[in-house]
Amino acid sequence: MNKITAFADEYGNNSFQFSTQGSHFIVATVICNSDKVTELENSVNEIRKKHNFQTGEIKSSGISKHHKRRIRVLSDVVNLDLSVYAVIVDKRKLKGKGFSYKKSFYKYLNNLLYKELFRTFPQLELYVDEHGGNDYMLEFKAYVNKHHQKTLFSGSQFGIENSKQSNLIQIADLIAGTLGYIYDETKISEYSEEFKTLIKPIVSDLNFFPKDYNFSDFVESNTDNAFNPLIAEVSHLRINDFIEKESGNDQQKIDQINFLKLLLLYQRVYYKSRYISTKEIFNHLNQSREKPLKEEYFRSKVVGNLRDKGILISSSPKGYKIPTSEKDLYSFIKHGNRIILPMANRIKQMRNAIKLASGNELDLLDNPDFKELKEMLNN
Repeated sequence: MNKITAFADEYGNNSFQFSTQGSHFIVATVICNSDKVTELENSVNEIRKKHNFQTGEIKSSGISKHHKRRIRVLSDVVNLDLSVYAVIVDKRKLKGKGFSYKKSFYKYLNNLLYKELFRTFPQLELYVDEHGGNDYMLEFKAYVNKHHQKTLFSGSQFGIENSKQSNLIQIADLIAGTLGYIYDETKISEYSEEFKTLIKPIVSDLNFFPKDYNFSDFVESNTDNAFNPLIAEVSHLRINDFIEKESGNDQQKIDQINFLKLLLLYQRVYYKSRYISTKEIFNHLNQSREKPLKEEYFRSKVVGNLRDKGILISSSPKGYKIPTSEKDLYSFIKHGNRIILPMANRIKQMRNAIKLASGNELDLLDNPDFKELKEMLNN
């Protein structure tokens, strides 16, 4: 597996004064292949010069509410060969008074971020900012040093860098702040949807916490008249159950988990999007792979194997999605119907021709391996 390097930064704080201190806490990581770090650092340097940051840092707080300038900068950032992974915590949904204490709040986030990052990227070289008031990232470093098991995550490393010397940490800061302008109730504006659409090509996964299994909000915000909450709930629960139970200890499982998380991302965040194209899926999954995905492997070992395990995945010529309606399920059944029935008919014709020629002496389906197929054709 390719060595992956990530640079992380935070947005928000542990305050529960939502109207003045913000409703969300966000940790954004910028992820790339380790051998591309130098090239990317140079590319970010060119973006800095182009947008008149001079020798200063590219910081979200520096751009602030100059939304059009943020759009111009992000328009160049999304062309870089990197992906974004973020944990987005809605502090309003955290239950229990314990979260109002910084120690408890950080402990919850530490466990959450650690589990998600190192399970998704088993060989991860992660850097966080040591400069300024990034007290959470330094707390996270201490947590990783205490809990990180080298036997489980062989080759993983964790370190700190100064954002003044790391252009990619500055990009992590920009993305974290931009996500704040998309989701934080104190930052949302008429530009929020434009920011979301703009960064979509480089977003690999946005993990929202706490997880919400209540579908009433989803039903209210849904724009599809064919939406069936029963189908949507069954689909989501099966996917989330698989993700929670699987450890991602081999490449196939990692690919499956990342694929399902990408489907959840599009269903949860970009609810207007219908199907995700295979090309777009590959662009995301290949970020953490040594060798690019092959379509045959993806169809059989990732999608096919998940379906064998009872995961509901709808497909069409447009790509894949989580089924949320009868229409979504029928598209998969129709696809199978177009393949299965003609093939079964061809086998039947071949079988009958040989039986006729041999006076019923030779039945090609007498082989024990074809017992189920023989029963199906006989019926």
